[in-house]
Amino acid sequence: MIDIMLFLLVFFIMVTIHMIPDKGMPAQMPGSSTAQELPKPKLVINLNAQGEAEIEGKTYGRAALEEYLRQHDPEHLQITIAADKHADVQALVHVMDTCRKAGVTAIGLASRPEEAR
Repeated sequence: MIDIMLFLLVFFIMVTIHMIPDKGMPAQMPGSSTAQELPKPKLVINLNAQGEAEIEGKTYGRAALEEYLRQHDPEHLQITIAADKHADVQALVHVMDTCRKAGVTAIGLASRPEEAR
């Protein structure tokens, strides 16, 4: 019985999971040995190697990003930040701080599974 339930769970997870859309700026995300596939996020903020935040192809500064998030129901907004592995950590912290200031509480970071060595 447990085997069937586990199979169904895995099946439904595999069918419904979509990590990050293939559109947006190219980024080389850092690897993680504990990376997990997540349901498709409601909003993806791409952070390029220069520390610029982009949503759906449009670049936002800190003030503009905060205003954008406030206009999109921040209490229920789920955000995934897909940062380039060469992005400055301080730029990532600024984006996370901006999300929190706007009222967003569901913030995640995207990574890719590390390749076996």
